[in-house]
Amino acid sequence: MAQVLEFRLPDLGEGLTEAEIVRWLVEVGDVVAVDQPVVEVETAKAMVDVPCPYAGVVTARFGDEGSELPVGSPLITVAVGAPAGDSDAQSEGSGNVLVGYGTSQAPARRRRVRREEQVPVPVNGRAAAAEVVAEVVEGPVPVISPLVRRLARENGLDLRELTGSGPEGLILRADVEYALRAAASQGHPAPVQASVQASVQAPAPAPVPTAVPQTPAAAPATTAAETRVPLKGIRGAVADKLSRSRSEIPDATCWVDADATELMRARAAMNATGGPKISLLALLARICTAALARFPELNSTVDTAAREIVRLDAVHLGFAAQTERGLVVPVVKDAHARDAESLSAEFARLTEAARTGTLTPAELTGGTFTLNNYGVFGVDGSTPIINHPEAAMLGVGRIIPKPWVHEGELAVRQVVQLSLTFDHRVCDGGTAGGFLRYVADCVEQPAVLLRTL
Repeated sequence: MAQVLEFRLPDLGEGLTEAEIVRWLVEVGDVVAVDQPVVEVETAKAMVDVPCPYAGVVTARFGDEGSELPVGSPLITVAVGAPAGDSDAQSEGSGNVLVGYGTSQAPARRRRVRREEQVPVPVNGRAAAAEVVAEVVEGPVPVISPLVRRLARENGLDLRELTGSGPEGLILRADVEYALRAAASQGHPAPVQASVQASVQAPAPAPVPTAVPQTPAAAPATTAAETRVPLKGIRGAVADKLSRSRSEIPDATCWVDADATELMRARAAMNATGGPKISLLALLARICTAALARFPELNSTVDTAAREIVRLDAVHLGFAAQTERGLVVPVVKDAHARDAESLSAEFARLTEAARTGTLTPAELTGGTFTLNNYGVFGVDGSTPIINHPEAAMLGVGRIIPKPWVHEGELAVRQVVQLSLTFDHRVCDGGTAGGFLRYVADCVEQPAVLLRTL
């Protein structure tokens, strides 16, 4: 007999509590397969396709496009069924349980859809036919979010072969990434997991709808016209983070002009060799990681509860990227261990993902220091606001020809203004000035970097 199961909006990770429905990928009455994306949502950090752990017929959807749902609220209901006389064969979902949601029971064995049978299911007062069920799957596989399951699925990794490092054996993103690196280092592809194909395909992706400012329908005649834009999604997250930074962090800013002529020549020489192109941002990032090795106080955070400064060993470098959806800060993990070529490639990948709205929450969190190249907007200087809970941000203005005294003579040189905003709790002006001066020296004489290699 048919059974209607409720799928709730799962915890998408990184402490997010709500998401906005951008686009439904299924209609009521559609047949869905296990792990088929059913809705595209926007969190405060990224666009995410949410897969359903059940196979069957969609009987209801909750929430209109543009509405916000809190984590744990009903998303869709799916009618699943099993052949008559086989009471143990009812579809129980993918087994890749979403923490707190997903399948409501944990029997010793779960089954997925394999056999085809027409099961009448009431949908809005009418019967719909569903193609039901799959393969036998041993007990549930605990994962923390759909992002982890998608990463494993896209790389052909069977989650049942992993042992989770999280609480009670939860499989985390780090576990999946470690397994993929281990498989790559041995020269073997990750094991391919058989998948159940949906009998109907989800619609092709459509452009993300932009928010339309709402104007009050009936404003008093004595009141000037106004436009109200909701502070939600990425715009709301940026507003909250910047406000928190300014209210919690006693910041200070110092700046210096630097002659970037030699840096630009060095980049041109590197790109003339015929290899992969090196970006200016990558060279600046390489300078930042070298400076942070000398001044580790700025690669830290403040634990206010414990009244401690926490210095961090790894440099996870964030960089500001302006997109149509707002300002985002993708993070290059382990930037200190990358060379200029690797940094260029990762900056390009993350920038493209930011423009297309496909950055994952993990790619937008965990930064320890931020590089902000606002020179692309044609401005010379700024006083950056620290990306809470980090301790500092380096701002880079545009590089333009200016009169400059070079080797005792007036010349036209490529000049850039560098600014450093820092948390005055983690260091004093001497440390911040030393960091900024070292950065400027490397910009003016890239050979200075050789001392740190």
